Amino acid sequence: MRLRLVPQETKWDFFSRPTLWLGISSALMVAALVSFFIQGLNFGIDFRGGTTIRTESAQEVVVGDYREALVPLELGDISITEVFDPTFEADQHVTMIRIQAQEGEEAVTSDVIERVEAQLKTVVSDIKFVSVESVGPKVSGELIKTAAIAVLLAIGAVLIYIWLRFEWQFALGAVAALVHDVVLTIGVFSELQIKFDLAIIAALLTIVGYSLNDTVVVFDRVRENLRKYKKMELKEVLNISINETLSRTMMTSVTTLLALISLFVLGGDVIRGFVFAMIWGVIVGTYSSIFIASAVLLKLGVKRDWSKPDNTAGNQFANIDA
Repeated sequence: MRLRLVPQETKWDFFSRPTLWLGISSALMVAALVSFFIQGLNFGIDFRGGTTIRTESAQEVVVGDYREALVPLELGDISITEVFDPTFEADQHVTMIRIQAQEGEEAVTSDVIERVEAQLKTVVSDIKFVSVESVGPKVSGELIKTAAIAVLLAIGAVLIYIWLRFEWQFALGAVAALVHDVVLTIGVFSELQIKFDLAIIAALLTIVGYSLNDTVVVFDRVRENLRKYKKMELKEVLNISINETLSRTMMTSVTTLLALISLFVLGGDVIRGFVFAMIWGVIVGTYSSIFIASAVLLKLGVKRDWSKPDNTAGNQFANIDA
């Protein structure tokens, strides 16, 4: 007996109220943008600027002990990472401690550095500060611009790719789904004030790729069925295509979520923000590939030109059972 996440054959109507889904998603996007402009994002050290301290000691590094020792100093966002390098000696343990820039200061002052060192010596008596480097707000502002440009370029590349592979209506549907996913993800981080750093930018770009993959599988089947059912209404063709690829979509999403949830629970604080963004992105990406991209395509319509046969239609992975 085979386990299935969805029945082998489904005939669900995903477009009984396409305007409703678009309306709900539009309202959520507006709420996300309002939260972004009113509350803003809780930028991490990467975007706020701060100071990086490289430490060495003969004792084994326990990140939790380091973090507990620095809590009384109330320095805000602190990131502690153990550094592994095969060139290090066996008794040499290295960490990178990143402290956010303090209010009114471009860098952490020498007095704060001394207090940090004193606190850490209560945990590791032989700890040494090998180097101290600061990143000012100007560099952090450039990082924010670069990150925004990276996301916009990724979405622009998707628009061109889908346009060349399918038609412009498909491209607009795919980009609408991607913008939907990115805006809602940023909105959640703004509303919950979860730390937003370069790792989250990496998550956003990964979400763009994941959502695009799902959307292309559905659109590939739509294009194939448009040629197969030449006289069928576009709404019915979309329903058939989504139902035929639903098993594959659910298999991909659920297995990905299982891995991400495990990382979220067991992975620790360092990657928790990144994993949360990925979990949210997989959920909204699956939703948007079914309800947003296809609904936009339904609203725009598709020109059915049968003058040229399409030998590349279809996707060999679309019918995998879940």
